[in-house]
Parts: sequence; C-alpha cells; structure tokens
Amino acid sequence: MISGEEVGDMFLNGKDYLVDVWSTPETRESVTSIRELLLSTPTRSHVRLGEIADVRIRPTPNVVERVGQSRKIDVSANVKGRALGSVARDVERAVQTVQLPLGYHIEVLGENVERQAAEQRLLLIGLIAVIAIFFLLYTSFGNWRLASLTFSTLPWALVGGLLAAFFSNGGILSLGSLVGLLTILGIATRNGIMMISHFQHLEEYEGERFGPALVLRGARERIAPILMTALATGLALVPLVIRGNIPGQEIQHPMAMVILGGLFTSTLLNLIVVPSLYLRFGKRPVLKA
Repeated sequence: MISGEEVGDMFLNGKDYLVDVWSTPETRESVTSIRELLLSTPTRSHVRLGEIADVRIRPTPNVVERVGQSRKIDVSANVKGRALGSVARDVERAVQTVQLPLGYHIEVLGENVERQAAEQRLLLIGLIAVIAIFFLLYTSFGNWRLASLTFSTLPWALVGGLLAAFFSNGGILSLGSLVGLLTILGIATRNGIMMISHFQHLEEYEGERFGPALVLRGARERIAPILMTALATGLALVPLVIRGNIPGQEIQHPMAMVILGGLFTSTLLNLIVVPSLYLRFGKRPVLKA
C-alpha cells in the first residue's frame, strides 16, 4: 500500500515492464490518510488502521535484514584523505566504548577486513615464493655461497619500490604495492641468475679466466637483455602511472608506481652490485689432487 510490490512482468514490443501494485496517491500522501485505511476483520467488519496501530513517522529501516536468524542494520561510510586501515582502527576503538543493550553487538566489516585477509594470503604466498627463489638460485648455480650471496642482494632491489610507495602513496603499502614488490623480486632474481650464469658460462666454456676482464665482458654482454626487460616493463606501466589513482585503478596504480621504482634500483643492482660481488666472492676453490 505504501511502497508498492512487484507482482509480475509484462512484455510489450520487445521490452520488459515490471508490474507493481500500489495504492492511490490520496491513500499514501499523508499519515492521516494511512491512519484511515480500512482493514477487514474476521467478523467481516472493518476497522481503521489508526485504531489498532500507532502510525507515525520515525527514522527506522524499511527493510529488516537478518544474518543467522539475527537482525542486523548496516552503517556505511566512505574514507577520504586518510588511509583506510587507520580509519578502521579508529572506528574499532570508538565502537568499543559504546554501551549496547543485552544481545546486541557491533562488527566492523567492509573493504578493510577483506584487504587484511588478502594481505595475509599474499604475505604467505610471498614467503613461499622467497623460499622457492632461494632453492631456484641454488639449483641454477650449484653453489650455496653464490646462492646466498645473490639472495642477500635481492632486498636492495626493493628499495626503489619502497621509495616510490612512500612518495606516491603516503608511505602506505597497499595490496597493489605488495604485488609490485613481489614482481620486482622476481625480475631481480631472473636478472641475477642470467648475469651470474653468464659469468660461469664464460669461465667454463669460453676460456675466460676469473678476474675483472671476465666480469666486465659478462656485464657488457648482459646489459642489453637486462635493459630491454626494464624498458619493456616500464613502458607498459607508464599509462597506468600517467592516469593517476583514479577509480577503478586502486590496485593497478600503486603496483605500477612500485614496479617502476623497483626497476630502477634492480637494474642498477644487477649491472653494478652483482658483478662486483661476484668478483669478490665468486671464485671457485681450486681442487688439489
């Protein structure tokens, strides 16, 4: 009578029209009119709604939702100008001070809870990936010392990504930023394996003696593939960076910023630091008969 109710559909000229049953405007235009609504009784007489019910305007929900046989009401809010996680923590501290009647409780849900769950899963996956990267390095080099040396340099490849996250996103490591850091970790690992494997190839199969000449030659021959990887990845991410943090790119934009920053430091790491460390610690022990 007041808000209408859908009772069916009608198809006319290829279009679907909803069929709603609703009272006349005069019936629902005021509280007085609603009080005057006549209801049928079991004795076939009529009684006015205002005689058996208290009809008035109050700020109450027009739909009662339930979860697990318990009634609930949602209070939603948007966040602007602050990190979502910090606002959620403030809200949680505030609701803890609210005194509720027996049987009532408050739950803080929404995007922040989902993001925390996603970050926990991502951190677990990242830990597994880090362990897999270490064993991949050992498999590639066949040497625990080289594997440990290369693995210890990988965190330095993330410095550019962390700085990019700090300056572009207010120091907040969002879900997209974490994905970007894992991407940089993979790129740095790949380039490091390519560089050191090439050093070993020059020494074993092309007769280069271990020393500065071997490292310089290997670095010159690997500079083109490493730079090509960085440039191709960076150019693909430039449109996401230029468009900015617009709606729909809450994950892609921070990820692109972190990857671009990390590409810079990871490229310098593999072209300068890794060859220097290999020259210092990469010499194989001489086996005496």
